Amino acid sequence: MNKINSMQELTIIGGGLAGCEAAWQAASRGIRVDLYEMRPAVMTPAHVSDKLAELVCSNSLGSALIDRASGLLKEELRLLDSLLLDCAEQTSLPAGGALAVDREAFAQAVSDKITSHPNINLIREEVTEIPSSPAIIASGPLTSPKLCDAIQQLIGQERLFFYDAIAPVVTFDSIDMDIAFRASRFDRGEMEEGDYINCPMDKEQYLAFVRALLEAERFQLRDFETDIPLGVTAGSKEFFEGCLPVEVMAGRGEMALAFGPMRPIGIHDPRTHLRPYAVMQLRQDNLAGSLYNIVGFQTNLLEKEQQRVFHTVPGLANARFARYGQMHRNTYFASPLVLKPTLQTRQRDDLFFAGQITGVEGYMGNIATGLLAGLNAARLLNDRPPLELPVTSMLGALCHYVTHAELKDFQPMKANFGLLPPLMEPIKNKKESKAAVVARALDSVKECLPQIQP
Repeated sequence: MNKINSMQELTIIGGGLAGCEAAWQAASRGIRVDLYEMRPAVMTPAHVSDKLAELVCSNSLGSALIDRASGLLKEELRLLDSLLLDCAEQTSLPAGGALAVDREAFAQAVSDKITSHPNINLIREEVTEIPSSPAIIASGPLTSPKLCDAIQQLIGQERLFFYDAIAPVVTFDSIDMDIAFRASRFDRGEMEEGDYINCPMDKEQYLAFVRALLEAERFQLRDFETDIPLGVTAGSKEFFEGCLPVEVMAGRGEMALAFGPMRPIGIHDPRTHLRPYAVMQLRQDNLAGSLYNIVGFQTNLLEKEQQRVFHTVPGLANARFARYGQMHRNTYFASPLVLKPTLQTRQRDDLFFAGQITGVEGYMGNIATGLLAGLNAARLLNDRPPLELPVTSMLGALCHYVTHAELKDFQPMKANFGLLPPLMEPIKNKKESKAAVVARALDSVKECLPQIQP
């Protein structure tokens, strides 16, 4: 595609989490939206369907507990009337204190909402240039090479890359429940018990598993994944710290996994009442309960090696893989050089970016930036000033970080309490202090609502 019809009031590129949320927010405010999604005409290395908002790496949208950063961000999005959060809650699965969804049901729910909105025109076509009319680019971490080139020309800098990895999924009926057991981490109430399947290991089994991981053969990176520029402005690392392949994590020391995704804290085998030396957890991946995701075990091992290594795990000796782990390249740029906290570009007020390409990490962060970009694009088109959310809110603090961070250490950032400013009057009790920070964040969002309502 070479040109976009400038007659449309708003063009949005990308039908992922950020793009769909942005389209809904703008359309709900009376803006006519052309939403471009290149799949299925042009597929990515990670997606498998043509549905909008397809989740790739995990089915978990993070903690739902309000005293966790992800839970606070969800509560802010609930106040801001997020479409995708509503779709996620309607298709949720048991996951303890987290919000996990049935991938297919979630993507279908979002697709149905978007395609039925009278102000949204979904166009299945690849975009290869930056629109000259008002637009939001939410093309995601797997932005096509041609659009990447156009973005590179616009921002005047080299592209930045990090690698992202996907965890395997196994069938429930192939898990040996005589060895594995159901339990949630810590006792948070009867409704949350048993949300995870746990494969316990003693010290000898754990160390043997770590050795197997380190000895296993890995996929060679494909050509499109080895195109990493040297000396880029914001720095470049082989892997993004927030989503390390498990074999890379294991290489950092034999106890790295035991203090990471295999930590046994808060887990007790109901048959022995003892805490395992290490534990591998599996989380339900679909509504039927027939598929389970291996939590935190993103990997780039060869498929035959994944079978060999994971079959050494107690309870998974006969596990059948519904999806093998894999690794793919993700793209983001140095937002401090490119964006304002309103998610407008410094070059053009009518051009916005949203989602993971901005350096925001995590599903909820992508949804949240899509919401803000859609809201602000609508405000601009309605002759109202774009809104910069207070830094005392989690969304405001996240957008402030990615647009003000030090370039030398800039990497994708998830929502976290460290982004929020300290309280004016410090509270010594940690629990009370966090509660006060949460209350302040929600109050700051509520104060903005009169300006935000459609």
